[in-house]
Amino acid sequence: MKIAQIAPLTESVPPCLYGGTERVVAYLTDELSQMGHDVTLFASGDSRTAARLLPQCDKALRLGAGLTDSLAAHLLMIEQVARMAHDFDVLHFHIAPLHFPAMRRVPVPQLSTLHGRLDLPELDPLYQEYAEMPVISISNAQRRPLPHAWWIETVYHGLPADEFRFTAEPDDYFAFLGRISPEKRVDRAIAIAQACGRPIRIAAKVDPTDVGYFQEQIEPLLDDPLVEFIGEIGDADKNDFLGRARALLFPIDWPEPFGLVLIEALACGTPVVAFRGGSVPEILDHGVTGFIVDDLEGAVAAAGRVHELSRRACRDAFELRFTAARMAADYLRVYERFAERPRSHRIA
Repeated sequence: MKIAQIAPLTESVPPCLYGGTERVVAYLTDELSQMGHDVTLFASGDSRTAARLLPQCDKALRLGAGLTDSLAAHLLMIEQVARMAHDFDVLHFHIAPLHFPAMRRVPVPQLSTLHGRLDLPELDPLYQEYAEMPVISISNAQRRPLPHAWWIETVYHGLPADEFRFTAEPDDYFAFLGRISPEKRVDRAIAIAQACGRPIRIAAKVDPTDVGYFQEQIEPLLDDPLVEFIGEIGDADKNDFLGRARALLFPIDWPEPFGLVLIEALACGTPVVAFRGGSVPEILDHGVTGFIVDDLEGAVAAAGRVHELSRRACRDAFELRFTAARMAADYLRVYERFAERPRSHRIA
């Protein structure tokens, strides 16, 4: 098949540091290329891919492009995709809903994976307006706020089987990996580690919008000798960071659509202690690959029991459910179904 993957331009594909969506696009694109499909990636010029790359800007916008208006670059990319649309059997967008106004008028097979949270009240009328746009969820939980959207499939994220090494014997620390923000609740992670009397290592980025929160709420907590703040890390450091941890702490306070770090931890053989929310019960098998808890007291108790869980079982669950090969096969089935019948469209 001739497949177009349209990625956000915020990060390269794959990202140098933080960037879940772009990392998933990278894994999917390379896997489809290795399967023999003709894949074109619309992304930043510093992306690295086995597919044909059509660069939309020289460097990813967050770390190197020096641009202050990211919307301009994305709109230009959408225009180029629209002009080339008939060159492809299917268009797969990862920038929804930005492309909806233009692409609803292009009668070619297309679909959009929604990678973010959908529980914001302003999204309901938007997705009702664009109800003819086919969308894919990354968990069943992600769909709940928008029951009227045209959901065509849930496809869980996947990682290359050899991206992370299994680590049988961990060190004595808990890990927190991701982003510093109120909904990620690194403060809870610190409290869990302190209650257990064990070290915690925090590898996380701080977005400009969260600097105030970090300085006021989190920075004072870093003075504890049990707490080590590392900052943002890239792929080269993740395996060691996650694999050596006793457990990943995932004390979220929001409806997490997927949580890529969950399957990164499982790939290393590292169990997870996670607060119940969003996709967590779909990804973790309570009592096998981690513990799902409802409050801080339960999290502390669970963190004290992670040694009871089999790290090999965590790796086995990853290999069974969350590889890039499985993800690509799932998407391919959707592509083939859509390529057989052009999507109906309307012009306002």
